[in-house]
Amino acid sequence: MPQTTPPAGPTRAIPVRTLLTLALLSAIAPLATDMYLPGLPQVGVDLAADDALVQLTLMTFMLGLAAGQLAIGPLSDGLGRRRPLLAGTVLLAAAGLACALAPSITVLVVARFLQGFTGGIGVVLARAVIADRTSGDRAARLFSIMMIITGVAPVVAPLVGGALVGPIGWRGVFYVLTGLAVLMLLCAWRFVPESLPTARRHPVEPRAVGRSIGAVLTTRVYLGYAATFAAAFGALFGYISASPFILQDIMGYSPGVFSLLFALNAVGLTGANAVNSRLIGRFRPHTLLSLGVWSLVAVSATMLAVVLADFDARWPLLAVMFLLTCSIGFIFGNATGLALDAVRTRAGTGSAVLGALQFTVGAVAAPVVGLGGGATAMPMAITVAVSACCSAAAFSTTVSRRGRRRALTRG
Repeated sequence: MPQTTPPAGPTRAIPVRTLLTLALLSAIAPLATDMYLPGLPQVGVDLAADDALVQLTLMTFMLGLAAGQLAIGPLSDGLGRRRPLLAGTVLLAAAGLACALAPSITVLVVARFLQGFTGGIGVVLARAVIADRTSGDRAARLFSIMMIITGVAPVVAPLVGGALVGPIGWRGVFYVLTGLAVLMLLCAWRFVPESLPTARRHPVEPRAVGRSIGAVLTTRVYLGYAATFAAAFGALFGYISASPFILQDIMGYSPGVFSLLFALNAVGLTGANAVNSRLIGRFRPHTLLSLGVWSLVAVSATMLAVVLADFDARWPLLAVMFLLTCSIGFIFGNATGLALDAVRTRAGTGSAVLGALQFTVGAVAAPVVGLGGGATAMPMAITVAVSACCSAAAFSTTVSRRGRRRALTRG
């Protein structure tokens, strides 16, 4: 029978099967993006759309993820986590089916927005469940472990997508995603209990929801870590959305080779998260986050230099792409844990704002990297560099605020 009894308190341990389910729910973004990346050129041919319109399906998916999280986050602080999670996953399956049946690029763009919106419900509630039960170093470690599990998705997804695009086409990929949504629903129903006791819920009223969002947005330390996270995601998504065209159209790799290279970079992200989770306890999450942020800045500067130098060899750019994903592995888990720890009493709203910032930035990055028309890597390099600098600026501001708060405490 499904578990429905609320846990005794916010520090109760999270069973492995529950953590695996939460990771699967969080994996909708890489799964729904990376599985059909090898088929992007085919989408353009089948639906008579240019590269910019095809990349718009990535943008609307990211906007949907942002909107879905903003809608459900504050509501879940009042309604609880379980019921919205189950309802959202049912709608996710329906949206995947609409993508598979889309007769035109316009319909696909709209269906992708709906797929993102409903997928965002699972993403925000997965983070909220962990924040309901843990805090501090333990929360950062669990977020990092969950991202290791989630990191399997960008490794497997392009490989599966590359293998499926040939025999079943990009529409078949969306049928597979629909099936995965059904699996997510079954796992959530069986293994994810309610994590927010009634006593800790906030009223579900427009004014109360507005106050909840306002309270989160006026917590400056939270905003600093959230902006650090979101800007780093902009760098990652700039690479993700540009890589199919750079590796296939510019470098001339086949969809299969592209999938292997993309999976290798995802291994870098997953491996860095694994190292990060092992180091938490020996080093504070803030220290490890600093390592990730400044490594990202150095890697982005190197990428820009490589593209400007216009090397004939492919390997310098491929190596920098790998290092980019490795540096981000030290950012996501630590920034998420530190941000949500600053707004523990409103974890659903905090998770929603974090996700909305994340995927809004991703939505902006997707069309920007397409401005070069698939003929140059320069838009990607510029997007990554600007995003890295924004992440560093947000982190530096947060460091200054932490320093001032400590000084006031000592005084």
